[in-house]
Amino acid sequence: MTEKSFYVHPTADVSDQARIGAGTKIWHQAQVREGAEIGSECILGKGAYVDKDVRIGDFCKLQNGVYVFHGFTLEAGVFLGPGVMLLNDKHPRAVNPDGSPKSDADWVVSEGLIGSGASVGGGAVILPGIKVGRMALVGAGSVVTRDVPERAIVAGNPARVRGYACDCGHPLAREEGDRYRCATCGRSYQISAEAIEAARPA
Repeated sequence: MTEKSFYVHPTADVSDQARIGAGTKIWHQAQVREGAEIGSECILGKGAYVDKDVRIGDFCKLQNGVYVFHGFTLEAGVFLGPGVMLLNDKHPRAVNPDGSPKSDADWVVSEGLIGSGASVGGGAVILPGIKVGRMALVGAGSVVTRDVPERAIVAGNPARVRGYACDCGHPLAREEGDRYRCATCGRSYQISAEAIEAARPA
């Protein structure tokens, strides 16, 4: 770990082989595995689990009971609500076909990404290999089975695009063509017709 310019609660378990950024706070019963890299000014809530070699950018907030498994990267400013799970195995089994216990060599990790500024609501599950675009919003309890476009709002099981989000977190209203505006803060955006079409349910 780097010089302790960060806080670790006495009940937390942080590997000496993890790297923790300045100003980060790791709370009760959280666990950070070897090789993990956590940026500056992050918050890991009670019982959060960060697996080996996970990369987490600056200013991220992981609420209580979040699980981030090996293979996922979180860019800066990501929010994960309570109980969010980021998974990494597309074909999970405890044993091989011959009945022997699976080892690290017996499966392939699926890499996933949560883009900068994205938010994932409490209890949501992100399946292996998924990319959630920057500034996207994933509704609480959703099961995300396909990539989420930049600033898309998705919800449900399986999650489907329900709209697009402003940087302030509120939904955007479509004005005309590819122009969108936030009624809350007044920001406006251009979202390409190709991106809108690609986000439509198959």
